[in-house]
Parts: sequence; structure tokens; C-alpha cells
Amino acid sequence: MGSKDEKPESGGLFSAISSSVRFWGSAVQKSVNGLLGYDGLEVINPEGGTEDAEAEAERGRWKKEDRDGYWKMMQKYIGADVTSMVTLPVIIFEPMTMIQKMAELMEYCHLLDLADETEDPYLRLVYASSWAISVYFAYQRTWKPFNPILGETYEMVNHEGITFIAEQVSHHPPMSAGHAENEHFVYDITSKLKTKFLGNSVEVYPVGRTRVKLKRAGVVLDLVPPPTKVNNLIFGRTWVDSPGEMIMSNLTTGDKVVLYFQPCGWFGAGRYEVDGYVYDAAEEPRILMTGKWNESMSYQPCDSDGEPIPGTELKEVWKVAATPENDKFQYTYFAHKINSFDTAPKNLLPSDSRLRPDRFALEHGDLSKSGSEKSSLEEKQRAEKKHRESLGEQFTPRWFNITGEICPTPWGDIEVYEYNGKYSDLRNAVDNSDAIEEIDVKSIKFSPWQYPDLC
Repeated sequence: MGSKDEKPESGGLFSAISSSVRFWGSAVQKSVNGLLGYDGLEVINPEGGTEDAEAEAERGRWKKEDRDGYWKMMQKYIGADVTSMVTLPVIIFEPMTMIQKMAELMEYCHLLDLADETEDPYLRLVYASSWAISVYFAYQRTWKPFNPILGETYEMVNHEGITFIAEQVSHHPPMSAGHAENEHFVYDITSKLKTKFLGNSVEVYPVGRTRVKLKRAGVVLDLVPPPTKVNNLIFGRTWVDSPGEMIMSNLTTGDKVVLYFQPCGWFGAGRYEVDGYVYDAAEEPRILMTGKWNESMSYQPCDSDGEPIPGTELKEVWKVAATPENDKFQYTYFAHKINSFDTAPKNLLPSDSRLRPDRFALEHGDLSKSGSEKSSLEEKQRAEKKHRESLGEQFTPRWFNITGEICPTPWGDIEVYEYNGKYSDLRNAVDNSDAIEEIDVKSIKFSPWQYPDLC
């Protein structure tokens, strides 16, 4: 994990790796020039070498005629941010929205409970950073979530004692805000994705601010995740890699953890691997961490040179849960819970993602209806925007307030939204009142609109 002659630096682990990890790409990538008459097509097989790139290009979920037509349509967007500017076919979608996907970080939130309970400040970062890594197993799914409608929400209860609420707070640029809380922690995020379309791949930069307050420990943690690259979008089998560094800082004490997600190399070498250290406020390594983001993470106390302390052993801190076999959308059991009404509160908000007709139709296998419902929602969103502008009004989120604070990130600045507490007041009123009649969720019509009569 380190050299006895050279103390590891908090800004880098394994000098050879840290220099290469900052660049996109893999040793197995190959530009397939001239394939089917298309120039600049890059196909990467993570499990093979360069000689099979052309064969890999013929694989994937697309029918040949759909794939070729879509490639020709998308070529004009190469180099652009395609976060919300491109209308995409539902064939590449999963029955979940981006704000639902935000909730997947809550699957292993018991690790935050453990972080709050421990007295060891360095073990606290081991638990908390393992929680941050745990979601990457779900993030490797190769289906695209639906973009949320402005004002759309997602609520989740009945999991580890938490209450979770997320809201789409901006359409251009697309931005979401989320809040979760239980007896041990408060989680807040403002999220804005920035993308760069490269033809057969897309780079995704997580522009956002994530903060976790541990209630008993009385500390605040800040998370900066690595970027992600989605390979073989159109030609070949789609796969995801997240090469780069993750930094979680204890803003209260100055301790931090720096973890490196290794890039995929020849024949899959290094794929999924994560290594790094927990550092104290003086930037001395205290605990080494190692593992794979799709399997498990372990930790071991180390000396100031980053070497394991004699007499100590690697201890597993997190392990991925069992998953359904042959699931159509590569869903975990928790992902199915997110879509289920079993995790919905009483009198679900009509703006909730579960109620989206395009999402619901896709979940039940009706691609044609899903596509038409998606187009209908997009038309309604455009009509509402036009009406709002004609009145000279602005959209105002219900559950989050804009703070005026600008947070810098490695990929650009972001305006910060904060939870305003109104959702907690609403839920308390519903849960504690016998006078409020419980509504059958099946009777609720999806309505995220600021002007519902218009839509």
C-alpha cells in the first residue's frame, strides 16, 4: 500500500496510478475507423484486447437499423453537454427517474449509523466513505433513468428509519436537491450533472455538493465523488467505469479520506478496484482502505509510511448484498423497493416519480405507451414553461430554498439549495391526524405542475 522510504501524500496514492487515473481511456480502447462507413467510432471491450474491437461493435442491445440511424442523428452532438438537450428513445431507459436514483445511496445507510456511533474519528471516515462507495454497484447499470419533470418529487420511508425527499428544482440546467434524515444523520445534496458526449461514449461529471451531518458525533462530512464514463453507448455492449479520486473531508476536524478508483486496463485489469487512506488533520495516514466497488471494502490500521501495522488484519466493513438473478434492468432488491409503493408514505405527493405514466408503462413492458407518455409529459412541461414566462413568474420549489451560496467543484460551480423543513411539517401532520383520509395511491394522478389546471 505504500513505500517505506516515501510517505504517501494526501493528494495521491501510488504515483504511477495517480498520474494515469486522471485521464479518460483504457489500454484496450481502439478507434474503429471506417466501420459501417462511420469515422471516429471508438469501441472498448473491457474484457478483451484491441483485436476484437470490431466484433465488439456488433454486440449490444440495439437492433442494427435502430443503432445505425441513432448514430447518424447523434453525431452532431459530439463534444456537447447532452444532459437535457437530446430527446432519447425509451429503448435505452430504465423505469426509474434521476431523483429516484439519488435515493439508491440510502441502501447501505446503516454505515452512517455506525459512523455516528463510533468513538474512533478515523474509523468514522472508514464507515462513511464505504457508504459513499456502496452505491457504485447500482450505478454500473447501463440503462438511462428518466429526466425528472420540473417540480417532480420522490419520497421514501420504511427503510432504516429514514425519511427521504428529493425534488427537481431546476429544468435548465437540470438540478435536483435531496434530504434524508434519521436519528443518526442528516444528508443533504444539491446535484447537477455535466456531460460531454464523445460519440460512442459520454463523460459524466458530478457537479454538486453533498453534506452529511452526524448527530451524535457532531461532525459534518463533505463528499467529492469521481467522474464516470459510460462506454459503448450505441455500438457494443454498454459498460460503466469511474476512474478518478473520491475525497471525503471531515469539515469539523480536518481529517479526510482519499480513495482512488482504478481505471479499467488490459483484459479488465484493475477494473472495480479502490485503494486509499484515511488521513488525520496533519495529513498523516492512519488507516488504509482497499477493495472493489462492486464487491466489498476492507480497512487496516497503518503507520506513517502507509504500511499495515504488524499484528493487525484487514477487516471487511461493507459487502454488496445479494441481487436478483437475470433481472431485466440489472436492478438490486433495493432498486425494486425504490419503485415499490411499499416504501411510499401515506398520502403520497402527486408529484412523486412512482406515479409517472411513462415510467410505469416501461416498468410493465409497454415501450410504445411509455414513449407516447414521455412525449406527452415533455409537451406539457414546455407548455407550462411558456405559460410561466408569459406571466413573468418563476418556478419556486416546494421543499427546498435556494441559498445564494455558490459552491465550487472540480467541474464547475453550483448554486446550493437547502431543505426548508416544510416536508417534515407536512408528513407530521398527515401521520398524526385521524381527520385526514388516506388516499389510494392508484387513484392519484401524476401532477408535478406549478399550474395544474393548464395540464
